[in-house]
Amino acid sequence: MSRTRHAFLIDKDGRIAEMAGGAWNFAHGHAIRRHSHLEDQLLFASEGVMTVETIEGVWVVPPLRAVWIPAETAHAVVMSGRVSMRTLYISPRLCRTLPRRCMVINISSLLRELILHACQFSKLRKRVVAERHVIELILDQLKLVESIPVQLPHPHDSRARKLADRLRTNPREQRSLQTLSMECGASKRTMQRLFAEESGMSFSRWRQRARLIYAMQSLAAGESVTNAALEAGYSSTSAFISMFRKQLGTTPARYMAAAD
Repeated sequence: MSRTRHAFLIDKDGRIAEMAGGAWNFAHGHAIRRHSHLEDQLLFASEGVMTVETIEGVWVVPPLRAVWIPAETAHAVVMSGRVSMRTLYISPRLCRTLPRRCMVINISSLLRELILHACQFSKLRKRVVAERHVIELILDQLKLVESIPVQLPHPHDSRARKLADRLRTNPREQRSLQTLSMECGASKRTMQRLFAEESGMSFSRWRQRARLIYAMQSLAAGESVTNAALEAGYSSTSAFISMFRKQLGTTPARYMAAAD
């Protein structure tokens, strides 16, 4: 698939900055086509939910969380609900200790304010004392972040990928794994092995995560907790809330409302 490459750190005078900020607002359903950056990117949702997809998987970014996207990672973004996006582009040479893979992270109150402050600048340069202090504070905060389990890895085998795409589109599918596997060209045992080997989680756990992500997107689009739970294939609202709490440590309403 073709993609666009962007660079954000070059000044008009040709000099290179260390960080740049950006702020955009999007309507529900808006999609940003697959592209990549020469810089590392911190993509933050101050309102709404963003879904980031790469060749490796899907990451859902709830309100007041962020996704870390290393330089040269081709990705697309889809908005659920009205989204206020704030993003930082950072020189990769400043982030050598940070992971070279995508991850969704919790954002502290201090880092949140630093992101919003940095987004008021088109460029931040270490040669400017006040801007250097902002850069250094942000980098210090990034070293302390914790990742959260809202990633859905893509299996690469064509049979497993076919089933994964089907379940992501229709998480309410109730037919047995045996039946679904056969329709996708594999036995139940082979499909279980493929998911375990290629996604790093069992099929049942992968499916559980897919349902959770689907429900989060529905909540961001304005659905009630009950409707989001049923659309995602949960047997009841209480079952959804219980699973949500088990995975993310709080209720759906509190999590989507957004705290630290």
